[in-house]
Amino acid sequence: MGAMKHVTLLFAFISLLGAAAFAAHHGGKWHSLFDGKTLDGWTANKENPNSYFVENGNLVVRGGRSHLFYTGKVGGANFKNFELKMKVKTMDNANSGVYFHTAYQDEGWPSQGFEAQVNTSHKDPKKTGSLYAIANVYVPMEEEEPFVVRVGRMGAEVYREKAPSTDGQWFDYHIKVVGDEITLRVNGEITAAWTQPEGYKGPNPNMAGRRIGSGTIAFQAHDPGCEVHYKDIQIKLLD
Repeated sequence: MGAMKHVTLLFAFISLLGAAAFAAHHGGKWHSLFDGKTLDGWTANKENPNSYFVENGNLVVRGGRSHLFYTGKVGGANFKNFELKMKVKTMDNANSGVYFHTAYQDEGWPSQGFEAQVNTSHKDPKKTGSLYAIANVYVPMEEEEPFVVRVGRMGAEVYREKAPSTDGQWFDYHIKVVGDEITLRVNGEITAAWTQPEGYKGPNPNMAGRRIGSGTIAFQAHDPGCEVHYKDIQIKLLD
């Protein structure tokens, strides 16, 4: 990505923080995507399909790398403009993520769509509330000189001393996509707000699929040492 694209990304990111991009849509109905009892309407890919199970009403993510894709009836499992909300709880050193505008694939990290990061204390410094590799909540895991905002190959990074989530505690995650705007909130706080620039081709050549379009929702199992719980998963269609 050239310097001008870096600057465009940075200003698009900063201009929306705290702005009215997250204004409420009136009307619309919330649809549940998870019944709290089964994985009906969800399809795990072939890498490690046993990384997902239901326990005490929660969707538990624990095991080797895998992705669980919504394949149910709501919206034909193809969402463009929407609000997605859920409750999430991370365990120590856990890493996961919520993909959207994505598509099923048998293995590997999804090549299509965006990831709303879920990570309180994992070694990856991109924490909960990040629009991964585009608009990142950055908490250094080793001593590092503080900064306000910087832009690099993995997108814009906003420095914070701690993640907006806490291990062992439920938090509210809210993802909203309207037109070319994506906004993430954690416990009501805007953590990332981004407008896709005209002619955008992804944050770097290896992530060309991270562009606004449409697609389904997916949950990520990152590695065997990670455990994350999800519940109350609901979506409102805004089209």
